[in-house]
Amino acid sequence: MCAMDRGPIFIGGLDRSGKTLLRLMLSSHPNIAMTRRSYMWTDFYKRFGDLSNRVNFERCLAAMLRHKSMRFLEPDIDRIRREFWQGEPTYARLFGLFHLHHAEKLGKTRWGDQLASIERYANPILLAFPSAKIIHIMRDPRERYIDSNKSLSRRRGKAGWEAARWLSSALLAKRNLRHFPENYMVIRYEDFISRPEQTLRDVCSFIGECFEPSMLTMEGAERFGEQDANNLPKNSKSDMISGGESGRSTRLIRKREIAILQAFAKQEMATNGYLLEQPRFSLAEWCVYYLVDWPMNLLGFTAWRLFDARQPV
Repeated sequence: MCAMDRGPIFIGGLDRSGKTLLRLMLSSHPNIAMTRRSYMWTDFYKRFGDLSNRVNFERCLAAMLRHKSMRFLEPDIDRIRREFWQGEPTYARLFGLFHLHHAEKLGKTRWGDQLASIERYANPILLAFPSAKIIHIMRDPRERYIDSNKSLSRRRGKAGWEAARWLSSALLAKRNLRHFPENYMVIRYEDFISRPEQTLRDVCSFIGECFEPSMLTMEGAERFGEQDANNLPKNSKSDMISGGESGRSTRLIRKREIAILQAFAKQEMATNGYLLEQPRFSLAEWCVYYLVDWPMNLLGFTAWRLFDARQPV
């Protein structure tokens, strides 16, 4: 059945995982308005105290209006102030008003947002919006690592840092699926690219909307500047939805970086269906791996874990 559930839709997961492509497809739906990187939850949630205090509310609102992402939404500030005080004065409700008004201007009945790592906020989001749907995109960490390295020079310890980021996201996916099985969906980038129509049909079923063929061509999708184009696969539009970007060999990464990524993330990689490679090292390569690569990337891995532990949610 179509349009059973009118809750907001969130797209999460790490960068370079296909979030932009899915957002553009969803925003092609006649009922759905999708924004990108509003940063409301990551930058403003709980940062200004209790919003039932009008001083705190005005401080939060002023900070939001200074944020560059707000210019895309073109908010009606007087309307937001007026409607905010007509209901429960919470962060989630304030954020929702921005999105709801934007959707109304587009003639859409449902709103959503794309933001990397929104999965961290699944608990407060679903407490505030019990009918919300969160779609978490996973990608092979080795393929993702290729896309995150656009130059031949790489920062020492980055493989460990990125492995920690991927592992954190994968564990959040597992936790949220367990806690919110009706509200949370995990899809693999590789499945999305190789079977776009079936994946979109599954997503539409999950969010309670009818599948529309126009979603595959992204016809009428709202775009937000050059960043949308930059974050899409670099091949033609037809390749974007026919696997043209999927399955590149991890030989593009140094063997030692593959080994680092797999050493830290192998259990969750296997859980998510990513087969491990068996890099073969010469004696000299083993020495460099254990004496240089491992300690530097262990430091990067630990640094991310410490950073992650300090996050507010």
